[in-house]
Formats: sequence, C-alpha cells, structure tokens
Amino acid sequence: MEGIEHKMVNVNGINMHIAEKGEGQVVLFLHGFPELWYTWRHQILAFAALGYRAVAPDLRGFGDTDAPSSITSYTCLHVVGDMVALIGSLGVDQVFLVAHDWGAMVGWYLCMFRPDLIKAFASLTVPFRPRHPILKPIEGMLAFFGDDYYMCRFQEPGKMESEIAEYGAAAVIKKILTDSKPGPPILPKQNPFGNLRDIDDIKLPAWFSDEDLKYYASKYNHNGFTGGLNYYRVLDLNWELTAAWTGAQIKIPVKFIVGDLDMVYTTPGMKEYVHGGGFKNDVPLLKECVVIQGAGHFINQERAEEVNAHIHEFIKEFSTF
Repeated sequence: MEGIEHKMVNVNGINMHIAEKGEGQVVLFLHGFPELWYTWRHQILAFAALGYRAVAPDLRGFGDTDAPSSITSYTCLHVVGDMVALIGSLGVDQVFLVAHDWGAMVGWYLCMFRPDLIKAFASLTVPFRPRHPILKPIEGMLAFFGDDYYMCRFQEPGKMESEIAEYGAAAVIKKILTDSKPGPPILPKQNPFGNLRDIDDIKLPAWFSDEDLKYYASKYNHNGFTGGLNYYRVLDLNWELTAAWTGAQIKIPVKFIVGDLDMVYTTPGMKEYVHGGGFKNDVPLLKECVVIQGAGHFINQERAEEVNAHIHEFIKEFSTF
C-alpha cells in the first residue's frame, strides 16, 4: 500500500483512523461490514493517481477507530455526525462520496441530512431505501424473510459475537467475502456459517489474497465484531429517529453500481425497485444504474479496475481541475 498515509483525527467526540493518499478534490470512501478502510486499497491508489485526494476512514466501531460501548451510539445521526466532522477536518466544503454496503447506507443518510456537503454519490451495491411510514425495519424483515435472516440474527447483543468466536474471525470473514450465493443471506441457528472444515477448503479468489485475509482478521481479532454489529442493532432506532424524513427525496447526482449476483440486488423486490421507477422517483438525479455481470457483493475488490472506471467516468463530470 505504497504511499498511503495513516492518521488519527478527532471527530464528533471519537478518535477516527483514516487512510489517505493524493492531492486535489476529496473522494471520501465509506466501507461496509465486515470490512475496514482496507476494502478501498485499490481505489485509494487509483484515484490518487488520477489527481484526487482519496480518503477512507475506519467507521465508528471498526478497525482502529474508537468503538463506543453503548449500542445507541451507532445511530445514523451519530455516524453522519462523524462524517460531517471528518469532512470539516479535511478543510474542504464538499466531497465526492463513494460507498459500499453499510457505508452506502451511511452515505444515503449523509446525502439526506447534509446534501450541501456532497458533490455526487457513487453507491455500490445498496440503493436508497425509503422509510416505511408504518412498518419498522426488523418487523418487516421477520415477516418477509424469517428469523434466520442475517439482520434479524444480529439483533441480540452478544449472541452473534459468541457464534463468530466459535469459528474465529478469519474463517467468518473468509466465508462472507467469498460467498457468492444470491438472495437474502440466511444464518441458521446451528452452524450459521457452515462447516469449519468446508470453510478451510475454500480457495481464496484472485482478488482476495491470504495477506488481505490476515489483515482483516488481525483487526477483528483485536477489536471484535460488536461495533459493526451494532449498526444492525439500531435499525429500528434509526427508523424512529428519521420520522421527519418520511417521503424525502435524495437531491444529489447519483450513480448506482451493483453485481448481478449481489445478495442485496437479488433480494426479492430489489430489482423491481431499482429498474421499475421507484429508485428514480426517490432519487430524481439518479444518472445511471450499472449492473456488472458475474460479480458478487464485494465488487470494489472483485472488479476493481472496472468499478474504478465507472466511478471516475461519473465524478469527472462534476470535477474542477
């Protein structure tokens, strides 16, 4: 990771680790679960070379950033507050936003709450999801997908952590990042991640090396998974806190990029929303939806060059050099 600088910045009452490289207009990269700044290693180098300042934090609760102990410290208001303070610390008025998985959910909230800070948003894998006026998220997930749906299984504090501990961080991260099974992820109460011997036998793909896995595992072995899991545990609280934004549109230029095998994209109802007019209605400045054939959920790593080209093509429309 030649030339990538690492620093700690104090934002919104916590110490946040960021990785950055380059000079110019800021491109802010937000990772998902179970990931770290490191998921953007290819993008940091590529966009620095293209004349941008690439910045990728470890989000609250992840990696080397502080992880508050209270579950209620992980709401959308806290995490967006972190991003607003981070942008301010970078000495810029606006950033280009690129985000994946949970980072994309944070990104949608950031665009909703503080559109003045975002020039354009490239969302990877997770489209905008409007707030349901009546149905709480977990209640809806239980009804549609059952109590083994992964977000439902993450709700009880400590339970998933103890199940992960039985496998070890490396095995769980390996299983999640290499699993290309489409459709909503299910974690059975017995052997939620499958047989450990089968996980050992999984051959890592070309885009994710043993060194990459060791880096992820070292951070999660040291800091645990609780911080990341707490994002799921405040889904219903986020729903309560955002009642004032029911029906709100996102008024930022957006490009959506997803793999056709992605677990979110292949969840029932999602393709209809993305391509059937619902997404465009909620995000009027949606410029394009790119579906990458044969790609799974972790497309920024799996298809780095292709994804970089799509992102660059989009943000250069709004760049000033």
